[in-house]
Amino acid sequence: MKYIVKDNQAGFVLKNGVFQKMITSGTYHFSRTLGYQIEIEEMEGEVDYLDVPYQVLAKDPAFLASTVHMEIPDGAAGFLFINGKLTSFANRKEYTFWNVFEKREIKTVSMEETAMGPEVTKQMLAMIPRNLYTVISVGEGETGLVYYDNMLQGQLSRGVYRFWNYIHEVTYQVFDMRQRELDIVGQEILTRDKIGIRMNVACMYKIKDAVEFAAAVSDMKGQLYSAVQLVIREIVGNYKLDEILEKKEQISREIYHALQEKEEMFCITFLAAGIKDIILPGEIREIMNSVLVAEKTAQANVISRREEVASTRSLLNTARLMDENQTLYKLKELEYLERICEKVGEISVNGNMGIVEQLGKMIGA
Repeated sequence: MKYIVKDNQAGFVLKNGVFQKMITSGTYHFSRTLGYQIEIEEMEGEVDYLDVPYQVLAKDPAFLASTVHMEIPDGAAGFLFINGKLTSFANRKEYTFWNVFEKREIKTVSMEETAMGPEVTKQMLAMIPRNLYTVISVGEGETGLVYYDNMLQGQLSRGVYRFWNYIHEVTYQVFDMRQRELDIVGQEILTRDKIGIRMNVACMYKIKDAVEFAAAVSDMKGQLYSAVQLVIREIVGNYKLDEILEKKEQISREIYHALQEKEEMFCITFLAAGIKDIILPGEIREIMNSVLVAEKTAQANVISRREEVASTRSLLNTARLMDENQTLYKLKELEYLERICEKVGEISVNGNMGIVEQLGKMIGA
């Protein structure tokens, strides 16, 4: 039987199912009756004909010269390059490629060193399956803790770190070391005089030591929130409502000092704490408003009476001075006459009296 093998093809010759040799481009005649069988494939990419083990095919010089066989050792990651360009991640342990028209190679990187080295480029990283490595990103003002098999290995400063998951299981925690705010909103408290109020309290804090904090506190938000709640209830509950309204700043200082005593427990530092708002029940608020209106009304009455007394006293002093000094009396009389004249359109007088006397008589002076 006639077989034609093209320039970009190769043929595998078998006799009675046993590999004989590989043939390249040309025309060939093989008899089927003698048990010959020819398998032809194109010499591109991976070798498709693997019905015969590679070790057997590799005994043929023509096959060995036309192919490249690569094995990726345990604990290594492989990357496939075609004509010097990275094309893919090698997800198998063994590859056989045609190496006639394209030059292929596999570069390997060890995964036995847990910390990923600089030899792994960004292009390589984009092709590696995510389950093979762990990325830790630590931002400005943050501290990262990295663990191998749940054992602390060290702290990480700002940056991006990558670790292979081959030898160890890598886990991590990232803590924000900057100051943060904790708001206790709408905290319901019963005062000493049995009045229920709601209170908003704000706290400023920051983590003192990330390692100690990770070892001591499992749920920072929940545990810290509960601790601040208990401090507020304990302190504010000892005051009556009037005292709370009058001593807001003092109570804020007491809350802050009480929280400072709990810093070692949580491995944090409290920077500030204070009451933001006090919310009264509706009926209490109405009573307080009524009291405030009454107080302001009383103050207004007192001020009005004080002004009236001052005015009367001033008039009395003026009258006494005019009674003791006739000249002053005359000047005051002329002042009033001047004011009257400013509002009168026409005045008629005769010659029997002086003008001042006649004007005085007109007003009954």
